[in-house]
Amino acid sequence: MDTEMVKKAKKLLGEMTLDEKIGMIHGAQLFETEGVPRLGIPPLKMSDGPMGVRHEFEGDQWKTVGYSDDYVTYLPCNSALAATWNRNLSWETGCVLGEEARGRGKDVILAPGINIKRSPLCGRNFEYFSEDPYLTGELAVPFIRGVQSFDVAACLKHFAVNNQETERLWVDVEIEEQVLRAIYLPAFHKAVVKGGVLAVMGAYNKLWGEHCCESRFLLDKILREEWDYDGAVISDWGAVHDTDRAARCSLDVEMSVTSDFNAYCMADPLKEKVLSGEISESVVDEKVIRILVLMMRLHMLDGRRKSGSYNTEVHRRKVLEAARESVVLLKNEKDRLPLQRENLKNVLLIGENANRLHADGGGSAEIKALYEISPLMGLKSRLGGNVRVDYARGYCSSEEFGENDREGNGQEPHNWQETSLEDGGSRLTKKEAEGSLLKEKRRKLRQEAVELAKCFDTVIYIGGLDHSHDCEGNDRENMKLPNEQDDLIRELLEVRPDMIVVMIGGSPVEMGAWIDKTDTLVWGWYAGMEGGNAMAEVLLGETVPSGKLPETFYKTHLDCSAHALGEFPGDKKVSYKEGLYVGYRYNDTYSVEPQFCFGHGLSYTTFEYSALQIKKEEKRICFRIKNTGKTAGKETAQLYIRRKKKDWPLQELIGFEKVFLETGEEKEVVMNIETDTAGCEILVGGSSRDIRLRCEG
Repeated sequence: MDTEMVKKAKKLLGEMTLDEKIGMIHGAQLFETEGVPRLGIPPLKMSDGPMGVRHEFEGDQWKTVGYSDDYVTYLPCNSALAATWNRNLSWETGCVLGEEARGRGKDVILAPGINIKRSPLCGRNFEYFSEDPYLTGELAVPFIRGVQSFDVAACLKHFAVNNQETERLWVDVEIEEQVLRAIYLPAFHKAVVKGGVLAVMGAYNKLWGEHCCESRFLLDKILREEWDYDGAVISDWGAVHDTDRAARCSLDVEMSVTSDFNAYCMADPLKEKVLSGEISESVVDEKVIRILVLMMRLHMLDGRRKSGSYNTEVHRRKVLEAARESVVLLKNEKDRLPLQRENLKNVLLIGENANRLHADGGGSAEIKALYEISPLMGLKSRLGGNVRVDYARGYCSSEEFGENDREGNGQEPHNWQETSLEDGGSRLTKKEAEGSLLKEKRRKLRQEAVELAKCFDTVIYIGGLDHSHDCEGNDRENMKLPNEQDDLIRELLEVRPDMIVVMIGGSPVEMGAWIDKTDTLVWGWYAGMEGGNAMAEVLLGETVPSGKLPETFYKTHLDCSAHALGEFPGDKKVSYKEGLYVGYRYNDTYSVEPQFCFGHGLSYTTFEYSALQIKKEEKRICFRIKNTGKTAGKETAQLYIRRKKKDWPLQELIGFEKVFLETGEEKEVVMNIETDTAGCEILVGGSSRDIRLRCEG
């Protein structure tokens, strides 16, 4: 910590009353702490991320202000960003978020989320980067630096092992310390040490019986002592339960979801303990000093702060670039893609995600987007009036009839037993009646779509998930496609085996019911305000796909180690019995065939790898990549290590580089190696199961 800043902070501290100090370490509004106006100390203003700066709430209730000034740029979700495997795009996306947060008058943006994707069923997976700690850390660092380049603190979350939404406030994680340090902490460590993150958010859950926001092990031993972290630690909203524990650990700010701000653990209850002598006032002083230093780092006290801006043309261009590179081409067996514009006469899009907008869902990641381009609009606006583009819904979502337990907004389930209806002489509960109507409507929509599909030259199905399923507060029960989409896709492929299938979502879905019948499959994510344009560009060949999967796409969730070996979601406790074998580490080691492996992603061109060399003295490897296809494109070369160690995963990612190549162009790729490779095998390829080169380390 800067000694001059600490000196200034201590001087300010000496002029403050206990009440003023206490006001700075807990929420005084839902997203603000108290300032000290007489000393020129402003409140600390925060907002949710990471897909944009969240809309404004009233200070003491979860009610939107409702003005027109909080529409913002809608960014691709972190899963989409991870699929780019592009450090520079991560930095640029972070810059957009930071500049917009500052433009909206925020001091701290609650992003990025970097929890490891332990199970594909976690409801917040779309907010996280990857199942792999190396990839997560490599993309989180530039994202954080981008955010903080605009005098806004990134708040890294959720520290730590917050890998499920079920019982998230109380579930107790049981994990071996070696596994914790090898899988779940490295990305946090890299974000702190290399990213220089200025704020860290503690998690809701417990670790070894201790709530993470009150954990001396996590916040004191790991974060402060081992990693030498001197930034601010902020609780998740409602994650603090005990005044003594919160006060005596390195938590600096307590936030919550209720409006009884003075009743928070670090408010009046802490003040009373200080006045009684039970807790030393020096404990409070340490927290206030760290908050003051944070303010100085953000230039909140010296008048030299950047102003920021939001909804700029540059921001829209940057999020389009990220959206383009996030699209993953999973199958293209008959080269149906890219579509040849000159041959298109009439195109039918089927599926709700062709027309659905996603910005305003998902929980705390929701935002008010300035606009959002759907795939339907993206394609139609590009093809113009000489190509007929029609849309058929194909299916309807359950929430139309209230069948979901929750509707993606944290509301309690409806009680459908209150009402019964007469139907053909029998009495049905309202739930049964609504279920019957839903099935009937889906049948009708399905039949209409199948009949229409016979009449069009080109048919594209765009389905998948939405924020009724990818949502904070809920985990999915399984990976099955919702809303009877499997039946719809099967029937469509029977009449149109040439149909292009596009899936949109934040987590993988089961595809076994139809995957062998389709030869063309594209995966999109919640890709931001320009997502529909990016998808249209890829389908039409204006952009060559370069996305790679940042996580394993399992055939079923039972092929994931958290379910096959460990526990998910557990009960009062959840045991990470799978140990080190998370994601591809499990599937590759135990030869469990995924639907699509970690790192997989096709292109409209082809690449050839050659001439692998390892330079041990310089701790780097070199190899060459050549574009052997008919169009320019980008390839993400991936570096894996096999340690030949008993009771260790078969291979682990330790490097990657994304390379642009013109047709016929060849480049040398150089990767620095941070890991000790002595006695190991070095593997280079296009995915975890597409290894092209190997040598001894």
